[in-house]
Amino acid sequence: MSQENVELVRGAFEVYNAWNREGMREFYDADAIMHPPEGWPEPGPYVGREAVMRQVWQMRETWDEDTVEPISDFIDSGDRVAVRAVWRTAGSGPEFTLETSFVYTFRNGKCVSHEFFWDHAQALEALGLSEQDARADS
Repeated sequence: MSQENVELVRGAFEVYNAWNREGMREFYDADAIMHPPEGWPEPGPYVGREAVMRQVWQMRETWDEDTVEPISDFIDSGDRVAVRAVWRTAGSGPEFTLETSFVYTFRNGKCVSHEFFWDHAQALEALGLSEQDARADS
């Protein structure tokens, strides 16, 4: 099941970058929870698909363009997937490039938890792995 979850995360990057609202809505379970990283301007968690979607699109509407691209291997761990990514923005809001790690948890083909981490080692720790374990699995 975990390779299927990796493919779901890859697809989520694609639909996000295409500004596909319905595709993003389909990715999340109705009871999904998004946990922003410590120090995030709008503290969470955001509970429920509609709250998650409001937060995602509120952030998106700040800029004329933004993309999120994976910059590490996708690490599958049963019902969870971790990946390091870079978020780039441009346009009307302040431009920035931000690296963050995500851990997604799946149930029945839907994301039920989306966690953000500043430090990739913390994301791996959430999976019960160390950086050395992750390198050995690659």
